[in-house]
Amino acid sequence: MTQTDTLTLAEFLSLPEGDVTYELIDGQAVPKVSPKYFHSALQTALIILLRNWCKGKGRVGSEWAVILQLHGKDWVPVPDVAYISYERLPASWKCNEACPIPPELIIEIISPNQSIKQLEEKAKDYINAGVAQVWIVEPETQSITVYSPNDSQQKYTHDDLIITSLLPDLLLTPQQIFTEADLV
Repeated sequence: MTQTDTLTLAEFLSLPEGDVTYELIDGQAVPKVSPKYFHSALQTALIILLRNWCKGKGRVGSEWAVILQLHGKDWVPVPDVAYISYERLPASWKCNEACPIPPELIIEIISPNQSIKQLEEKAKDYINAGVAQVWIVEPETQSITVYSPNDSQQKYTHDDLIITSLLPDLLLTPQQIFTEADLV
């Protein structure tokens, strides 16, 4: 395949699995950044904390491809963490495949070679593709910025309680997340 060939969604989803994770962006299979320790620790902490909260409400996945549409094109990002309720994707759905609909929540953790601007743009793309909320986790500042529709964003630090009607009864602060990740 040459660099100018455009993959269809079906072609992308049928690519063989390997050591490298790819995202479908503008018809191209683009390799995802290889995470480092802080990224891995934060991803694990978020999975633990969200799974404890969402029992019976939905599912949480890490590095789970999501089938979305962006600007009329297929887009298959692989977010660091995704939460989707059983209302959107019933508990009876047990398929070993990409998430077929937009999750309520996607979380991306900034890696050393990524800029906040890059992830802000990606957060806007997720929202435009139907994701209800996006969290961007910044390891350097130990903060979380929550993006919602209508260009709404809120930054949380330290013991700020992340308040969102999307995740009722979730009591979580950046401090808890970074402590769970053993980064404090």
